[in-house]
Amino acid sequence: MMPADPREDRLLTLLRVGSLYAPEPLEANDILIADGRIAALGRDLEIPAGWPVRVVEARTLTAVPAFIDQHVHVTGGGGEGGCGTRCPEISAFEIAAMGIGTVVGVLGTDSISRSPADLLAKVRGLKAEGISAYMYTGAYRVPPPTLTGDIQRDLAWIPEVIGLGEIAISDHRSSQPRQDEIERIVSDTRVGAMLAGKRGICHFHLGDGKRGLEPLRRLLSETEIPADQVIPTHVNRHPALLEEAADYALTFNASVDVTAFEDAGDGLSGFDAVSRLLERGVPSELITMSSDCNGSLPEFDTQGTYLGMKVARNTTLIADWQRLVREGVLPLESALGLISTNVARVLGLHAQKGRLAIGFDADVTLLDNKLQPQQTFIAGKCIYDLNRVEE
Repeated sequence: MMPADPREDRLLTLLRVGSLYAPEPLEANDILIADGRIAALGRDLEIPAGWPVRVVEARTLTAVPAFIDQHVHVTGGGGEGGCGTRCPEISAFEIAAMGIGTVVGVLGTDSISRSPADLLAKVRGLKAEGISAYMYTGAYRVPPPTLTGDIQRDLAWIPEVIGLGEIAISDHRSSQPRQDEIERIVSDTRVGAMLAGKRGICHFHLGDGKRGLEPLRRLLSETEIPADQVIPTHVNRHPALLEEAADYALTFNASVDVTAFEDAGDGLSGFDAVSRLLERGVPSELITMSSDCNGSLPEFDTQGTYLGMKVARNTTLIADWQRLVREGVLPLESALGLISTNVARVLGLHAQKGRLAIGFDADVTLLDNKLQPQQTFIAGKCIYDLNRVEE
């Protein structure tokens, strides 16, 4: 990880790039950054003599909003096979090297050896290293573990907490929550978020169970909870679930999150899942992608007995996304929504992230002509530079 230069806080930064997608293509090729935000966009901007400015020449690169990964096991997931199967934590370098500027940390199956307090400490550690980091309170189980003993208080009083998750449904590892329990925790999340001025989404883990998305269908059909309060993830776990997710998205005008599985097994890759959803008529604006990185990819037999596991990585997320653009499934400006603009909207961060616009956070990823991240700027600071890594 590149050490932060304390002098950067006192400098303006001028990025001179070859092209710029905000996510829509702009005529601008210069980005002026001041105090961590985008101060100006234009062509060949001139800075008055004597101003403290650092110029970054990147005329061969394309500037895009830094990517947002809404599902990261920052403290490591796993544990389904005992303490020896706990996954490792993710580093700030691993995040920024993939062009990712913002992550949301989650707890999964194991909320015993890992806790919301551990998650908060890791999130704050990543922030100290320059990553924009948030977290969900809770974990797989219901009632969910919290920091303060109450979902609403976590949302109201902890700035890093932006929602509840990942709550497991339709999975043998879940706590098999009743419908009324699901309704209660989603309602608590909504009210707590309102008190804090946050979106307060509920991030739901979907397993292989036969109920599929039925609990969330009932939630949206039988209560007053709006569809943008609920985000189902891992919807590409198997073809039937993805088909159900397409119908769910179209019925409720609701967003669904595709996981970029490193080994899709009986499911679909992130590339195939997004392609299939688009073929079914789901607008790209309702689709997001996340990595589930540093979580476990466990294998169980038909009786639920643990057989083994792998550790997920965020490299697959970027590879699947690049393939969507390279093979013409989506143009770059629409594809950026899957891992930036749409995600910022879903999380309620759309007033500050997911776009290159004046006043927004200066979270910028510079891509080469193969869509590979070369530099990642977060709040105007260069957190990753491939050229400096290779020196």
